Amino acid sequence: MSNLSTTLPRRLDPAKFRDPAITAKGERRAVVAFGGLRTLWVNTGTLCNITCRNCYIESSPRNDALVYVSAAEVGAALDEAAALRAPLEEVGFTGGEPFLNRDLPVMLRDVMGRGLRALVLTNAMKPMMNHAAALLALREAFGERLTIRVSLDHHEAALHDLERGEGTFAKTMEGLRWLAEGGFQIHVAGRAGFGAGDEAAMRAGYAALFTAHGIAVDAADAVALMLFPEMDAGIDVPEITEACWSILRKSPESMMCASSRMLVKRRGADRPAFTACTLLPHDPGFEVGATLAEAARPVSLNHPHCAKFCVLGGAACSR
Repeated sequence: MSNLSTTLPRRLDPAKFRDPAITAKGERRAVVAFGGLRTLWVNTGTLCNITCRNCYIESSPRNDALVYVSAAEVGAALDEAAALRAPLEEVGFTGGEPFLNRDLPVMLRDVMGRGLRALVLTNAMKPMMNHAAALLALREAFGERLTIRVSLDHHEAALHDLERGEGTFAKTMEGLRWLAEGGFQIHVAGRAGFGAGDEAAMRAGYAALFTAHGIAVDAADAVALMLFPEMDAGIDVPEITEACWSILRKSPESMMCASSRMLVKRRGADRPAFTACTLLPHDPGFEVGATLAEAARPVSLNHPHCAKFCVLGGAACSR
């Protein structure tokens, strides 16, 4: 019993991440200033065709806490970004499963028609294939300006299915092969350390899988194959202080919230709002405004995900 207890992760100290300005030890918490909108994220809605065991956003076929955003609402956000002369380069669509939102092809055409890159995060299953004709038309019109990032938690079916449900690996692989055969720009998102093996072993496993199925994704490329750290807000993690930037040799400008915001629409709300982070759409402390102008304010790193995923994990949702 004592041996087991030493291997279990420590639970988060309840004194941590309570004050947006000061850590539990009384030190000044790190804050990230907004340096200009380079990536706009759109949460198309939390509804998903599957229920994963460890979904950070709690997506499922029943959870519509974030309702579908419309093409008109996304267009209004893009218009505001243009009016503000934001250095916007890319618009990313996440969910839930973005392809469940019937407006997605219209949104993508609007985004790329403005000369921006578009990124869609998907499980590449039936909802995506329901839009096959529209996707082919978009690829024909805009080419590599469109990137489809497919969630494949592990290169082995059994471990992927353990998280996402029996048979999901095979269905996702069907979608991946279709995208590859159609000449789409494809990226893949996996999970670092999920299952046995270090990162090199994980990348080798993915590389073998991609080669076997004729999928043109470079598993050695950290953008083409993103391996994200695990996210469990109940596990203990250090709080990030102002001193951490120099200690860790990291810059606040490299954090996602320095250059991105996410558009969400809450169930019952009259209009969408912006959050500071893709990972924390449900936390009211990270809703930063109803407009992009309001949302251009500093963000206090007052959540375990800020430490585990972004600062210590070195992860970012966009390129």
